[in-house]
Amino acid sequence: MKTSELLRPSLAIPLLVFAGLAALPFVATAMDQSFYIALVARMIIYAIAASALNLALGYGGLVSFGHALFMGLGSYAVAISAEHGVGSGWVHLAITLVVCGAVGWITGLISLRTSGIAFIMITLAFAQMGYYLFVSLKQYGGDDGLPVAISSKFGPLDLGRIEVLYSVALLILVLSTWWLAKLRSSPFGMALRGARQNRRRVHALGLPTLRYQLVAYVFSGLLCGVSGLLLANLNAFASPSTLAWVISGELIVMVVIGGIGTVFGPVLGAIAFLGLEEIIKGITEHWMVVFGPLIVVIALLRNQGLAGLLAMWDRPPRDDEVAGNRTTKEAAANVVAKEIK
Repeated sequence: MKTSELLRPSLAIPLLVFAGLAALPFVATAMDQSFYIALVARMIIYAIAASALNLALGYGGLVSFGHALFMGLGSYAVAISAEHGVGSGWVHLAITLVVCGAVGWITGLISLRTSGIAFIMITLAFAQMGYYLFVSLKQYGGDDGLPVAISSKFGPLDLGRIEVLYSVALLILVLSTWWLAKLRSSPFGMALRGARQNRRRVHALGLPTLRYQLVAYVFSGLLCGVSGLLLANLNAFASPSTLAWVISGELIVMVVIGGIGTVFGPVLGAIAFLGLEEIIKGITEHWMVVFGPLIVVIALLRNQGLAGLLAMWDRPPRDDEVAGNRTTKEAAANVVAKEIK
C-alpha cells in the first residue's frame, strides 16, 4: 500500500481509531480507570455485530431487523453451557456457530423469498420468536435472564478477565474488518453488491443471487453470534432483552451513522453511537430526548455516514475541476435558455 493512500482521511483516521483502541487498556490501567476498558470493550463487541449486519445490509441490501436473534443465541450458548458445567470456550464457540449457522440458514431461506418491507417484518418476527422462546424457558431464568456460571476459557485465555476479553474482541474486530474489506472487492462481494442494486439484472447474467444473499446472511449471523458470545462473557449474564427488536434497531442505526456498505463505517458508527449515549447520560437523565434528534441529524447530514464524510475529505476538488464544472454548468444554462427562447 502506498504512503499517499495511508494519508487519506478515509483510511488514516480509522487506522488511528484502531491504534487508540489498542492503546486504551494500557492508558486506563496506568490511570487506574478499569471502567473505561469495560466500556470500550462493549463498543468493540457492538462494532463486531454492526460489521456483521453490514455484510447483509450494506453489501447485500438485506434490511434485517432481526440480527439481535443471533446475538442472543451466542449469549445463551455460553450461559446455558456454563449452567451445565461446561467452561470450554471452544465448546461455547462451536455451539454458537452451529446454532447460529442453522438458524441463519433456515430463517434466511424463508426470509429471502420475500423482499422490501416483507423481509424486514419476517426477520423481526423470527427475532421476536427467539425472544419469547427464551422468556418461556423458566429453567434458564426466563425473563430474569441467566448468569454465566463459568466464563469461556480458550486454553490459558479466560474471557472472564476483562483484559483478555478486550484483547480477543479487538483481535476479532480487526480480523473481521480486514476480511470484510477483502470480501467487498472480491468477485463474490461485487456480485452481492450488484444484486443489491438490481437483483434481476444480476440473476439474468447467470449468477445465483439468492444463493449469494443466503450465504451472506448466514455468515452475517455467524459473526453476530460471536459478538453475542463475547457480550455474555463481558456482562457475565445472558438476558432475553439481547434478542429484543430494540437491539436490532440500534445495530441498524450504528451502520447508518457509520456508512452503509463501507468497510470502517460500522466500527465508527458503533463507537459514535455508544460514546454519545454515554456522554449524554452523564449530562442529563433525559438523555433520550437529546440523543434521538441528534442521531437523526447525524444520519441526514451525509448519505454515507461518517465514512462518507471522511471520504469527502480525501481529495478536495482542484481549481481546474471547479472551473470545468462551472463552465459545464454555464454551458448547460445557455442551452436551456436557448430552448426557452
